[in-house]
Amino acid sequence: MRIGIYGGTFNPPHIGHVHAAAEAGRVLQLDKLLVIPDNVPPHKAIPTGSPNSEQRLEMARLAFGEIPCAEVSELELCREGESFSSDTVQQVQAMYPDAELWLLMGSDMLETFHLWHEPEVITRFAKLATFVRGDAGEQEMFDRMIPLLKNIFHADVTLISMEALKASSTEVRRAISHGKAEQFLTEAVWGYIQREHLYETNVDLKHLSPEQLRPIALSYLKHKRMPHVLGTEEEAIRLAQHYGADINQARIAALLHDCTKKLDMQQQMVLCKKYHIALDPLEQKALKLLHAKTGAEIAKDVFGVDEAVYEAIKWHTTGKADMTLLEKIVYLADYIEPTRDFPGVNTLRKTVYEDLNAGLALGLEMTIEEMKKMGNPVHEKTLEALRFLKG
Repeated sequence: MRIGIYGGTFNPPHIGHVHAAAEAGRVLQLDKLLVIPDNVPPHKAIPTGSPNSEQRLEMARLAFGEIPCAEVSELELCREGESFSSDTVQQVQAMYPDAELWLLMGSDMLETFHLWHEPEVITRFAKLATFVRGDAGEQEMFDRMIPLLKNIFHADVTLISMEALKASSTEVRRAISHGKAEQFLTEAVWGYIQREHLYETNVDLKHLSPEQLRPIALSYLKHKRMPHVLGTEEEAIRLAQHYGADINQARIAALLHDCTKKLDMQQQMVLCKKYHIALDPLEQKALKLLHAKTGAEIAKDVFGVDEAVYEAIKWHTTGKADMTLLEKIVYLADYIEPTRDFPGVNTLRKTVYEDLNAGLALGLEMTIEEMKKMGNPVHEKTLEALRFLKG
C-alpha cells in the first residue's frame, strides 16, 4: 500500500492544496492520502482570529472530499503541543507497518528540510515528494538541495509538477475578507466560511438568493451527496416551471432538504431536543427519518425560510396526506432527480410530468414496496399520503 501524508494549517484549504493533493495521488499512485491539519505548527504561528481546529478540520473535509483516495485525519489535532512531522510519520508507520509512506511538501519546505525537527527520522520511514511550482530559482534550489539531502539523510525525493495557484494563503485570506475569494476556494469551503462568518465575512444568512444559498447549502453535505442535492434543485426548477409553482421556494427547499443528512443519531437527537421535535416510536429508532424534521428546523432557524419551504423540507421523506404543490414538487424532485438510477425510475419520471398526483402516488407505492422488501416498517404518514391520493 502507498500512503501519502499531506500536512498543513489549511487556513483555509484552497484549490491549490486540492490540485496538489490530486496530482500527488496520480503521480505517486497512492492508495490513501492522509490530509492532516496541524495543531500547533512549529514553523509558523497561526494568525490571531483564524478558525479554530474544528473549523479547519471541517473545511479540509469539504475541500478534499472530491479526491477518492483522500482521508482527512485528526491525528495531529488530537496531539498536544507542536505538530512535528517526525512524530506524525512514525504514528502513520505504526498504523500501517507494511505501507510505503510519502511525505508531501512545497518546494519552500524542501529548502529548509535539513533544519526540521528530526529530519533523519522522517527519511527513515518516508520518502519525500515535493511540488514544483515553477518559481524563479526553484530549479537551482532543487539541484542544490536534493543531492545534499540524499547524502546527509539518505532522502528519496520525487518532484511533482503542478499548476501553481497565483496566491498565497495570506493573500487568499485577504481576498476572503474583501468578498473576492470564490476563485481560490471550492464552492463548499466558500459556503462554510460564509456560514461560520470566518475571516471577517458577515453574510446575512436570512436573506439569501438561491444562488447565494447554494455554496452554503453544499457546506452541510458530504461530497458524495452534493450531486444529489444539486440534481434535486435542477429537478425542482423543472417541476415548478411545469406545474406553476414558486421557483425560488422550490430551489431553496431543494438546496436545504438534506442539510442535516450526514448527522448521526446522537447529533440528530441533540437537534430534536434543541428544537423540541416530538418523535413517534418509529422515528425514535429510524435515523433516515430524522433529517427531514431537523433539516426543516435548521432551514427556519438559520436561514429564515418561510412556512411553505419549511413544510416542504419537513415532509420530503415520508410525505403526508393532502400535500401542497410545493411539498409534492420537493418530494418528487428528491425522488427522480437526474443522478437517481433504480428500476422503474424512468417510468416514474414520465408519470410525474404527465400527472403530478399520479406520479406522487406511484412514488409512494414504490417506496412502500421497497420498504416491505427490505423488511423495514413503513411510516404511517407515507401510508396516509397514499390513502389520501387514492380517495
